[in-house]
Amino acid sequence: MSAVKISDLKIFVSMFLLLIFFSCDEKTADKKSNPKTEEITLIGLSEIGGQLGYYKVVKVTTDSIHFETGTTSTKKHKEWHSAINPETWKNMTSSFKIKNLDSIKSSPSIQPIDGIDESFQIKTNKRSHVYVNAHSDIHYNQFARFKQELLKIIPQEYQ
Repeated sequence: MSAVKISDLKIFVSMFLLLIFFSCDEKTADKKSNPKTEEITLIGLSEIGGQLGYYKVVKVTTDSIHFETGTTSTKKHKEWHSAINPETWKNMTSSFKIKNLDSIKSSPSIQPIDGIDESFQIKTNKRSHVYVNAHSDIHYNQFARFKQELLKIIPQEYQ
């Protein structure tokens, strides 16, 4: 065999072994991170649309909250970040019933008629759920209670 073929073979075998090594680690890590109970790990809320290009984006994780708002037409933008404690996180997530998340239905976008679309993203340790304009769903009260909890946390000048 020529030296080039041996070198190519060594590279191929090395890459193959690395691929196997890393894929095995990924699977064992996934098993450790999935406890038996499903818990919420992230809640996202966005309201985007309107003639002025209004936007409001909120992301809440187990330890922090990130809030952005503004309008694209006037190029106004505000941001606010804060750490949250476990009790605040518990209050934020207590309004959601994980067993109901699969049954919530989205509605069509209203941005084309100059409306503002409201989107929720809820991530759990097992799945991710996204809802757009779920106002008419029977389970929307969960989202409304979450929004009320947000109003208690976000400073007045950012609301």
